[in-house]
Amino acid sequence: MAQASKRKKPSIDRGGATIPKGTYAVPALDKAFDIIELLASTPGGATMNDIATRLGRSMGELFRTVIVMETRGLLQKSPETDRYTVAYKFLDLALRATPAQDLTQAAAPPMQLLASQISQSCHLVVPNGGEGLVVYRQENPGMRGFVVRVGTAVNLVRSCSGRVILAFSDDQQRERMIGLAERLLRTRVDPMQFESQLAAVRERGFERCASPITRGVTDISYPIFGFYGNLMAALTVPFLELLDGSQKIGIDEARRYLENTAQTISATLGHHDSLKK
Repeated sequence: MAQASKRKKPSIDRGGATIPKGTYAVPALDKAFDIIELLASTPGGATMNDIATRLGRSMGELFRTVIVMETRGLLQKSPETDRYTVAYKFLDLALRATPAQDLTQAAAPPMQLLASQISQSCHLVVPNGGEGLVVYRQENPGMRGFVVRVGTAVNLVRSCSGRVILAFSDDQQRERMIGLAERLLRTRVDPMQFESQLAAVRERGFERCASPITRGVTDISYPIFGFYGNLMAALTVPFLELLDGSQKIGIDEARRYLENTAQTISATLGHHDSLKK
């Protein structure tokens, strides 16, 4: 009896490394991670049929895996569209299983105080491959404000937070992140011009620029450092200027409060030089 020819399995791009499916793989885990990666890059989610088609698998191969992941709270299904999306439980697990947990615990009280002092929201962004990821936020306690949701992906090249992350990362990490960001953007940055911009950020110690997304918002961002002086995150205030004269703290004073808060968080994480000017 002739052996049936095996279907060539597609490759999966994981964090910049292309890994042929089936290489040192546990089949059930392999399917689960393929589903997660697919849904993470599919705005609005996908139906079971869409998932099977895009992964080149049969419905029978994926059905039990999807149902188990839904039962465990890792996926959620819309009752209106039957589309599956990744549930926030993944973010919760990631925060509790990575350094982001210590980071958010250290950042939460100072960020709450900062929001109260300047009557603006603030959020914490960590590097995540070729993007930044918002892992914590503190809303403005007042009646008006602008906030960025936890879980939001941040453009490293074009955003204020992203440029701070790139500017204060080491050379090897920065090169890798820029390469991944260019792949996501499907464009290339001018290396000399961009490095000049990042050098200016390092010289200032922070970045400040008009929001690339929202009019009337000026983003200000400072780096957060860990025990060994390594870049941990960017702490950012999307400063919303009010027109009715009710604003008590201007943008320059808010920046100074933000700087002090970033230094306080870094010190809590063990960065001993963070309080030195």
